[in-house]
Amino acid sequence: MSLNPLVKPAKTRSAPLRIARRDVFAAAFLMVATGLAAHAETLGVPQRLAKGIFQELVDINTVSETGDTGRAADAMAARLRAEGFSGSDVQVFKPSPRKGNLVARLRGSGTRKPILLLAHMDVVPANPEDWSLDPFKFIEKDGYFYGRGTSDDKAMAANLISNLIRYKREGYKPDRDIIVALTADEEIGGRWGVQWLVKNQRELIDAEFALNEGGGVTLRNGKPFRVNIQTAEKITVNFRLEVTNKGGHSSLPTPDNAIYRLAEGLSRLAKFSFPVNLNPTTRASFESIAEIESPRTAGDIRSVLSDRPDPAALSRLSANTAYNAQLRTTCVPTLLEGGQAANALPQAARATINCRILPGEATEDVRTALVRALADDQISVAHPAQAALPAPSDRNEELWSAIEKTAAEFWPGTPVVPVMVPGSTDGRFLRDAGIPTYGHTGLASGEVSAHGKDERVMVTSFLESGEYLYRLVKRLSERR
Repeated sequence: MSLNPLVKPAKTRSAPLRIARRDVFAAAFLMVATGLAAHAETLGVPQRLAKGIFQELVDINTVSETGDTGRAADAMAARLRAEGFSGSDVQVFKPSPRKGNLVARLRGSGTRKPILLLAHMDVVPANPEDWSLDPFKFIEKDGYFYGRGTSDDKAMAANLISNLIRYKREGYKPDRDIIVALTADEEIGGRWGVQWLVKNQRELIDAEFALNEGGGVTLRNGKPFRVNIQTAEKITVNFRLEVTNKGGHSSLPTPDNAIYRLAEGLSRLAKFSFPVNLNPTTRASFESIAEIESPRTAGDIRSVLSDRPDPAALSRLSANTAYNAQLRTTCVPTLLEGGQAANALPQAARATINCRILPGEATEDVRTALVRALADDQISVAHPAQAALPAPSDRNEELWSAIEKTAAEFWPGTPVVPVMVPGSTDGRFLRDAGIPTYGHTGLASGEVSAHGKDERVMVTSFLESGEYLYRLVKRLSERR
């Protein structure tokens, strides 16, 4: 049965997940498909639970640098303890003031190595004056849940906690431990979050593989277009450009102006593109997408995949920002500063260049390319220490099969596609630590509101993704 009201039901085998008859959750979830999800009185037990947890998480300000993920971790731990989780099965770690991580475990038979379900609680800043609504208050309006962190990444965090409670209430006994980790600091590098857990509590999060943010369901014209599994990600490196000058009085301007010089270099950089560099993930992704894209775009993709790409096809594909980010490393200026007084010639001008580097490309090689594009030896280009560039996660056939079967129950006929996310996630630290990690949320969206004004998720998508993850994790935790 399709749980998306936009798609026709699929034919499925009876009781594929051995859900107990006393479980009212699956029956109640049918209400979502009728479009009544926005009305609290129509929600079933698991949906009310998930929505309540979601609201609690969004209402707690967890901005990475100023909020309190420790408070959010305590709140989620309290919910789990109230449901019977105890002792080492629910632990909160606060390695720094206002920084908190939760690690919870549902014990299984131990037949197989655990599965790790990961989500981060911290969010980027939000200026209330820029928003139409209070960014730190959970608001349901016009079929959406609004609030900072709704899409990145509190929807997944809420669903993971509510599903863990749901398993506990059922008395469910998986054949592997199910570990849920909610973390701090993902938005600012993971220092007190996953990095800290890997270094200090590795045994608590060790798993055969992990599911993380990074791969949702892409909607096009309101209908499912593809189901994404993120197996690779770019790495973020910020380069610092600087031009210095002796300065002087603004009444006596000179041609050699630090701001002019930096601006001219940035203008040259704006015309520069890194070369196409496909890796196994992006090549497989484009091959799959070519089967479902419009004829012209599909032709452009196949041309780019060929040994001799047509320049016009590459140009058209590069004009699509989402596809361009899959083709190459990208760099863009995000911060500017310069000068010291309104009546003084600038003694310095600086810019931050935010680069998203492909797996396998070296930071120093990217720096060399930037120096060439700027074409001015007076513009210094500096960067932090070499970033970790872990290899993509290999295809896990058990996981892939489970996703294909579960996705077919929700979005029949929609292809499952491996993807590389253009940003970076906590998955890079897990991969580097030897835990294969796959971004996969089941959250359907036709827009990207993360980090933006009025961040939101569709009510039906949130509820649907919770049920999807519930079934998927069960499928991954039972011997067939």
